[in-house]
Amino acid sequence: PGYEGMNGLPFLDRIEPEQVDILLITHFHLDHAASLPYWTERTGFKGRIFMTHPTKAVLRLLLGDYLRLLQMKNAKPEDVLYTESELQSCIEKIELIDFHQTVTVKGLSFYALNAGHVLGACMYWLEIGGRSLLYTGDYSMEDDRHLMAAEIPLKKPDVLVVEATYGVQVHASKNEREARFTGTIERVVSRGGRCLIPVFALGRAQELLLILDEYWQANPHLQKVPIYYASKMASRALRVYQTYSNMMNARIRAQMDVANPFHFNFIQNLKSIDVHNFDDSGPSVVFASPGMLQSGVSRQLFDRWATDPKNGVLIAGYAVEHTLAKEIMNQPKEVVTLEGRKQPLNCLVDYVSFSAHVDFVQNRSFITQVDPKHIILVHGQKDEMGRLKSALLLQHRQLPENKRPTITMPPNLQEVKLKFARRRSAKVMGSLADRDKEPQEGQGVKGIMVTHNFSSKIVAPEDLSTYTPLRMGSVSSKLHVPFAGSVDTLMLFLNEMFMGVTQNTDEDADDGATVFGLNEDEISVTVGKTKGVATVAWEASPANDVIADAVVALVMHSQSSTASIRLTSKPCRHPRAAEEEPASKIARDESTTTASRLKLIADSLKDQFQKVEAVYESNAATFEITTDCGHDAGAISEEGTLVCNVAVQFEDENGNNASITVECADKKLANNVRESLRNLAAAAGPVQV
Repeated sequence: PGYEGMNGLPFLDRIEPEQVDILLITHFHLDHAASLPYWTERTGFKGRIFMTHPTKAVLRLLLGDYLRLLQMKNAKPEDVLYTESELQSCIEKIELIDFHQTVTVKGLSFYALNAGHVLGACMYWLEIGGRSLLYTGDYSMEDDRHLMAAEIPLKKPDVLVVEATYGVQVHASKNEREARFTGTIERVVSRGGRCLIPVFALGRAQELLLILDEYWQANPHLQKVPIYYASKMASRALRVYQTYSNMMNARIRAQMDVANPFHFNFIQNLKSIDVHNFDDSGPSVVFASPGMLQSGVSRQLFDRWATDPKNGVLIAGYAVEHTLAKEIMNQPKEVVTLEGRKQPLNCLVDYVSFSAHVDFVQNRSFITQVDPKHIILVHGQKDEMGRLKSALLLQHRQLPENKRPTITMPPNLQEVKLKFARRRSAKVMGSLADRDKEPQEGQGVKGIMVTHNFSSKIVAPEDLSTYTPLRMGSVSSKLHVPFAGSVDTLMLFLNEMFMGVTQNTDEDADDGATVFGLNEDEISVTVGKTKGVATVAWEASPANDVIADAVVALVMHSQSSTASIRLTSKPCRHPRAAEEEPASKIARDESTTTASRLKLIADSLKDQFQKVEAVYESNAATFEITTDCGHDAGAISEEGTLVCNVAVQFEDENGNNASITVECADKKLANNVRESLRNLAAAAGPVQV
């Protein structure tokens, strides 16, 4: 209200309108919504706009009246921020939201809570990424003649963005304020004066009209003094209030069952008023807009009545800096009229706060009940906000440091950064959640995790289409690899590399092709169905793709490596003289995986100790280690040697699941040998798939 035209806009040039997805309007007051048509029609904003039903209805009236006032003032073209057609286009883009109705847009969920203040005013509770924020807008914690107090949310937000309009000021009680309001008016009219009450057409005006009409009803000696509600929107504004009476407090709803409480007995609505021809010869009370006295009927009447000491001006709401309403509260001796001439200020100027904003006590109580982790103070003058911040810091000083909320009061355009510990959870749904017993902590869940709009859920593949918009699909891959080797060699190579390899015969093939299965038969290798070709087939997945690549490499390697040539070639016909050694000490044939594992263990032990004797039997071997050193000095025998016995047992010929035991007087040495051989067997063993 203190500025006009482009100077009255927020700092929109510091925002990229195209990047704004959602605009939430808390209430219809001009300092919160007057620039909306400019924002929607003259910038690149393509997002969505939300507000309550009464807010939209009243906002259309207020912004239309704003355009009318500009025309009356013959405003400069650059001061006209939007046209009537642009205003209508803007109104058509607004989406309505009811109290407690949850709306989700691009991962942001929000709903509106009653804020008191004015008809339709709301707070917004927002949630995104598991974090919550409560934005109060302007709010009131006091029941009045027609509105309920603001709601207290049931949950505690992570961040509270709260108004600090009155800082640490404390309002007088409601009864005291009403008595002072009516008493001041009676004092002015009783001495024959005219009382001007500058108000905005909608908002606090309806509350003050209810109070004064009730007071006139109770005081017959005042009923001859006329009360005027001078506003182009007077009748339309009251119709809006009548329409949405169901959103007011219980008192108004009860009265609506009997009669219309906004049909006043002692107040006359004036759609228009010609100030120069207005009959003000006797005492009267006039409610006129605008509330800041910057122009319009209220300013014209003020200029006319300010010089008469019998008259009075009663400021009944918050006065913005740099407006005439704020200036005259300081009781200057002179004021400047709309025409630019100076005149004395002789009339009574009084201030009674009916502003529907919380005072310090109410604000502090609300913040305490909401109990946020972070508090951001907005909507207030710097000095008042600073005092409120200091008072809140002092209040929270008694709490442990890790439980004190952070409190900031950022100036315009300053970015606020808050740190949160990452918190992530996922809901298990569908058949995965259908269990007879409650799952235990640490119990695994296998399914598909789907994250959408910061919310995660885990479902079985068959439930994917039920609980998500996704559908299951698969990609079957098949490679034909040239292969001229033998099936036995390929089997040996596969078992050497992977555990759990299965072998079957394809009965559909003419020559009885051999099929190897890996990773629970999700990967197959078919040999013999097509001459000179091994077919590798699998269902595409990250794990299967990696295993399939390794299988293809093994197929190629099994027919070209030195080991494969040795295994598939015929023995030489030239006789060789065998060395005479005990049968128990003859090294086993290394053509089996287990034999090669045992040979590897024997070689490793021989590299570490001075004497190792090995005895092989089927898939097992025993080793006797003789050494002259140990970890425990007491374990060395008198001959200066230490003997350890090692037993290694494999489950099958494929070198799976080695069982290793070590017996030795030196416990530390025995433990080291056991762990070393276990790691060796695991490293040399096939991959578990």
